[in-house]
This record gives sequence, structure tokens and C-alpha cells, in this order.
Amino acid sequence: MFEQVIGQQEAQARLLQLQQEQRLPHALMLCGPMGSGKMALAMAFAKHLLSRNSNDEAMLAKWEHPDLHFTYPTIKLPSMGTDHKPVSDDFAQEWHELIMAGSYFTMTEWLEMMGGENQQAIITAGESDALIRKLSLKSSQGGYKVSLIWLPERMNIECANKILKLLEEPPQQTIFLLVCEEPERLLETIRSRVQRIDIKRIADEDIRQALMSKRGLSEENAQRVARMANGSWLKALEMLSVDSENELFLDMFQTLMRLAYQRKVKDLKTWSERMAGMGREKQKRFLDYFLRLIRENFMFNFREPDLCYMTQREEDFAKNFARFINEANVIPISELANRAIRDIGQNANAKIVFFDFALQMIVLLITK
Repeated sequence: MFEQVIGQQEAQARLLQLQQEQRLPHALMLCGPMGSGKMALAMAFAKHLLSRNSNDEAMLAKWEHPDLHFTYPTIKLPSMGTDHKPVSDDFAQEWHELIMAGSYFTMTEWLEMMGGENQQAIITAGESDALIRKLSLKSSQGGYKVSLIWLPERMNIECANKILKLLEEPPQQTIFLLVCEEPERLLETIRSRVQRIDIKRIADEDIRQALMSKRGLSEENAQRVARMANGSWLKALEMLSVDSENELFLDMFQTLMRLAYQRKVKDLKTWSERMAGMGREKQKRFLDYFLRLIRENFMFNFREPDLCYMTQREEDFAKNFARFINEANVIPISELANRAIRDIGQNANAKIVFFDFALQMIVLLITK
């Protein structure tokens, strides 16, 4: 059941122990960073809970078990009516295609599958109504019913309140598995109704072994990629991709820093407009990348190779740039990026956010 999960033996053992000792709560929430494998764990555990006979196993192999209900963020397509609240079932075919390809995936991949990369995906109140109807039915196979909710922090407030009632009065023989990256965005009342299990970053050795066995990398290359992946299997896979968007992000980072240093305001405005043309999810990924490179360039100054995690291209740029990131500006620059992430997440005007971001970098780069 757990053969697709990379590492995380401790978390696997804890989940199995809860069931074996009959201490399984009606609602579990797996929390952890992107790429740690929390969704893979949840899907494997759902399979374990529902697998009672060979027929169950056959259905689960295709993720078509009638007692397994997936809930996930969706978007509103132009073809949908004005009053329609999108629900998971609207994208069931796309979701099935996504999870059949594997249990490690990103919101970006999911948005692309739905055809709305520039939209913000949410879980609507319509979804909670649909889930209530599904879970009110008896188990078709006589065992558990499993409700697996991916990224519950994306529920709107109306949906969250309805899900809260479900958690307070769970249907018989129903297990809720919530897979969460930002638990602080959830209602406190929901957090208090679930048993939280924190999923740590994947051990470098587990990633190294998986890269060799699943991807055929040499020991040396697997070691380098595992170290750079920083505990994320998704990051490791991304680094193997020839057309990684990190190449674009590095170009954007280098351009920003050069223009800010040269105080070319007009060119910085063009840079901010280019950033604004990206979808909001991609903008947030760039800002996350920006934060990582700021940290790595700061650490580069200490001349401790074991503390730095950069590609060769990133390191080549750092040789001349790192001295501009110092004790006086590393925290203000990081705070600036985090504010931009918050503003983008709240649907602020991206042109204004990134132009202001770029102008402030002019001042921060000369701070010593």
C-alpha cells in the first residue's frame, strides 16, 4: 500500500499503529511542507483502510472505490453558469488523470489540468453540500467511508463552516483525511476537531535512494539532487526536468538585481509588468524562489559549502552578487518578499505589488 511513498517510515508506522490499536480518530490532518509526501501518505492510508478484499484492491488500483471521496480546490470555467458553485465532480475526469499519474503533484499541475493557470483555486460551499450528500449514504462495501480533502485551507468560509458541522457530527464509519500545507489558514474550530500529524521533510538519504531506484540516477548525481531538493520529492523531480521554470526564475532574479543596482527605474517597471503577466500561483512560486536565493546568497558569504544549496548557475551568479546580501538587509529583503506573497494571495494588483517590490530593492541593495 505504501510502496509509492518516499521515506516517511515514522509517519507510516504511526498511522498503522492508530488503526491496529483501534485508536483511529474520525478526523486526521496531515500537515507538512510541499513535496514531503503527505498526500501520498494519505492516499496510501486510504487504500489501506478500504482494502478488505481483492475486489476492493482492484478498484483502489484505479482510484475508483465507491467509498473513497476526494475533495480538492476547483476553479470556475467560463462555460459554467453564473449561479453555479464549482465542485470536485465537475473536474472528476481531470482529477482521475492526475492521480493515476502519481500521488506527488503540485497545485500548478492541477490548475493546468483544469485549464485555469491564472486563477485561484478554492473549495466552495457547493462542494461541502455535495460531500454531505455523499457521506450520508451507507458504505457500499460494508467498511469505512473515507473523505480525503486536499488543501482544506482553500475552503471559503461558507464551506469551512459546513465542513465543521460534518466534523462535529461525523457520519457513521467515516474517516476524514485532511492534507494541509497552511494549517494556520484553517478555522481554529476545525483545527480543534482533528488529530494533527506533522509530516517532516523527507530525509536526504531516502530521496537519494529513490532517485537511484526509481529514476536511474548515478550515486553521485542522486546525492547532489537530494541535497538540493531540501527534503522535497517534488523539488527533486523538478530539478530533473530540462524545462524547469527555475531557469526562468533565476533569469528574473538576476535581471531584478542588476536593474535595481543600476537604478534603472524604467526597466524595473518593464520587469514588474512581465511579472504581473504571470499567473498568481506562478508569481508566488517566484517569490518563494526569490526567498531561497536570498538565503543562499547570504550563506555563501560565510564560505561554508555545506551550508549552501545552489545549482551551478545560481552559484556562478552568487560569486559576484552574494556580497550585496548582508546582516543589515537580509531580514528586510525577506520581509519585503513575504509581504508581496501575502498581497498577491489577497488579489492585490500585481503590477503595483511588483513595481513597489522592485523600487524597494534599489534601497535595500545599498544597505550596509
